[in-house]
Amino acid sequence: MIPKIVRPGLSLLLLAALSGCNTVTMNAAGDIARQQADLIKVSVWLMLIIIIPVMILTVVFAWKYRKNANARYEPDWDHSTKLELVIWGAPLLIIIALGLITWISTHKLDPYRPLDRLDAQRAVPANTKVLEVQVVSLDWKWLFIYPEQGIATVNELVTPVDTPIRFKLTSSTVMNAFYIPTLAGMIYTMPGMETTLNAVVNKAGAYKGQSSNFSGDGFSHMKFAYHGTSQAEFDAWVAKAKASGKALGRADYLALEKPSEKEPVRLYGSVEPNLFLSIVNRCVAEGAACMNHQMAQDMQRVRNDIALKQLPQDGKRVADASGEVCETPINSVKK
Repeated sequence: MIPKIVRPGLSLLLLAALSGCNTVTMNAAGDIARQQADLIKVSVWLMLIIIIPVMILTVVFAWKYRKNANARYEPDWDHSTKLELVIWGAPLLIIIALGLITWISTHKLDPYRPLDRLDAQRAVPANTKVLEVQVVSLDWKWLFIYPEQGIATVNELVTPVDTPIRFKLTSSTVMNAFYIPTLAGMIYTMPGMETTLNAVVNKAGAYKGQSSNFSGDGFSHMKFAYHGTSQAEFDAWVAKAKASGKALGRADYLALEKPSEKEPVRLYGSVEPNLFLSIVNRCVAEGAACMNHQMAQDMQRVRNDIALKQLPQDGKRVADASGEVCETPINSVKK
């Protein structure tokens, strides 16, 4: 048994140990993640308006009505309008406030919504160029393609500070989740689909990214390094990647796509054009049919079927190879 006099000291020691935790989510370096942290704080404080009085009153009532406390006994008391207003009115007002805050934040922090500010004090300057990064979740690693720079990396993401970033994300196999706690919220990656996340980092530093959705055996090692740098450092890093001499072609991607764990950082100085588009449409392998082409052909067939059903009964129409419809009158056909 731990002596009673020692227990308070152990509690303080535990609190001191927890104070050393890196609360990166609540002290984010990116404006989007910072706004999300503020939303969490406001929600918690609003809920504590109810929780704290309830906890205090629980102790007060237990003490006041304990055995042999000689508290006043009122068996016929059954209603108090004032008490009912407090019991139901306060939670109702808090729910309304939470609903309003959530509705506004849901639209303001929509991951697809382009950024309108760099932080709370600075709007996005006019003519600011957005950095596009194409993200592919593999088994069990991350591929980042920089289409404008013409480079790609594995398990390393670098972006300049105070530059709006637009992530376009997909997956090679199963559904996954892209998450950099200091930058922005989690967003899913899905095979055959493309999702978008807009974000910005305001403070240079080395951070961590991870997968936050279980995706198999190597899930626990599916992490990557994230660096927020100055523009000059970013340009130097791009030059370093280009100097690596490695190329990421279709065959290289198919080899990289195979399941593997604890992959080291790789830099590719060049990337196959439209590789990300081929990954999204599931047609990286030679001879594979692209999903977008298949859907376009299916849509054209549906349109042709509708057009044929709407033909007049005194005419005959046939579709040519290009999908156009021509008409041959019946009376012009020789019997």
